[in-house]
Amino acid sequence: MLLVGIEWARGRGYQVFVRALARYYFPAIFLTFLTGILWCVGYHALCLAVWRMTWAVAGAFLGIMVAYHILRGWLRQWAQKKGVADEAAQTLYKSLNSLLLYATVITLAVVTLKLLGLSDPIQRAMSFPVVKIGKTPLSLWTFLKAAIILVGFFYFSRLLRAWLDYKVHPAVGVEEGLAYAINTFLHYTLLAVGFLVSLRAVGLDLRVLMVFAGALGIGLGLGMQSTAANLIAGFSLVFGRRIRKGDWIQVGDTLGSVQEVGLRATKVRTRDNIEYLIPNADLTANTIVNYTLSDPLIRIHVPVGVSYSSDPQTVEGILLKAAAENDKIDKGKKPEVWFSEYGDSSLNFNLLVWIDVRRVTENRVRSDLYFTIFQALAEAGIEIPFPQRDLHIRSGLFPPSGEGSNG
Repeated sequence: MLLVGIEWARGRGYQVFVRALARYYFPAIFLTFLTGILWCVGYHALCLAVWRMTWAVAGAFLGIMVAYHILRGWLRQWAQKKGVADEAAQTLYKSLNSLLLYATVITLAVVTLKLLGLSDPIQRAMSFPVVKIGKTPLSLWTFLKAAIILVGFFYFSRLLRAWLDYKVHPAVGVEEGLAYAINTFLHYTLLAVGFLVSLRAVGLDLRVLMVFAGALGIGLGLGMQSTAANLIAGFSLVFGRRIRKGDWIQVGDTLGSVQEVGLRATKVRTRDNIEYLIPNADLTANTIVNYTLSDPLIRIHVPVGVSYSSDPQTVEGILLKAAAENDKIDKGKKPEVWFSEYGDSSLNFNLLVWIDVRRVTENRVRSDLYFTIFQALAEAGIEIPFPQRDLHIRSGLFPPSGEGSNG
């Protein structure tokens, strides 16, 4: 508790409070003394109103801010104990901190306006109808209440997803892709529920939504075909689990890790830290290579050619040794060497090895193997041939200069 108090004393909010207290301390003491005299002569109602709008507001502000900083300090200490490496704990901490800040701001605003007596006047001023939907008039006040409720549901959804990732999914053993699909479904479901609750809170008849649904259907049919296709494809990808967060996929020449499966586009990050936003409709319409859908191990072929004077058994041993010494190759499955063909100028072999596509790339492993194989073949005196062409010039095909002419 002492550490939390020291931390709050160093904070910006406390410094602002101290400066305001130092500036208005003597006027406040004078006002208190004056109201005490007025209380003695019978102006009780006036004194109570002044005290409520000054000391009560200051006390409420101080109490709320102290409670906020105490709770925030506890959360920060908990997050520091978990460490930065625990991403789930840090995400939960940020979600709790955001929800706490939102609740503090709303509480502080409501309590302050109530004590100052401004709540009812502001509500009446903002209750003037600006639009009418059906038989329900809507004002700025109703829009404000709906926005507060909807934002509250947003922060609650964020907190719920963080809690599931931190506590529930690891305990139950839910894999990352399925956990992401569950979180996405809960997020949009809670937002939809929050939207309906906010509409009911402002007194709007939900049957009016049928009008908007019809208008939305016409809009989708006329000018939003691509957006609708991406939305439908997004639901298909999320709940069909053909592509999950963390999967390594290849679309065309793009190979990367799936960072997020949104409702309109999927974010894919390559090993060069380039992020692609691929429309979901393109993912469902085209062929996708998902390297981690069932097994992240893939087999790659490394072609090698040697001269005809080489011993194939020696070459096989060199290739297998190069594969065994490479730490990027999966050791669970044994490498193989295939004698592919008798080429025009070389004996052609294929070294087959298994790699985890999540850890390394095909080109990187091939590069490392070629470095090792080149050095090993040179040490063994085995030549790596290259195509040669012999040019033969034959004489006597053309008569000497001057022969065959008539002078």
